[in-house]
Amino acid sequence: MQIPEELLYHPEHTWARIEGDTAVVGITDHAQRQLGEIVYVEVPKPGRVLGFGEVFAYIESSKSVPDPFSPVAGEVVEVNETSLEDEPEVVNEDPYGGGWMIKVRVEAGFDTANLLDPGAYRAHLEKLEQE
Repeated sequence: MQIPEELLYHPEHTWARIEGDTAVVGITDHAQRQLGEIVYVEVPKPGRVLGFGEVFAYIESSKSVPDPFSPVAGEVVEVNETSLEDEPEVVNEDPYGGGWMIKVRVEAGFDTANLLDPGAYRAHLEKLEQE
């Protein structure tokens, strides 16, 4: 399972790559594996303001309809509309690359302390597997 070292993780299996004042956001490899084949993804339009932990997308898959929670707070400034509308399966194929979902201008003063680094996320997954 992929857990890129340059990302931060929400315990509910979303990720954020911080690039200056913007975060690229998507679901983790673990999440896409749990979902099975993703058949539809709907993301918010630019301009929507998200709170930390707020549901930010609607995903349909062969196994379930999950709620992906935003790992950051701020304003949606860009969406991966073309890839997600035309090829939602890209989330399964490349969750950390072409399968990104939204870009968020991170709220001033947002503290990433509520996010997990790669080691902590790995430990979180191990704990979940033992339950």
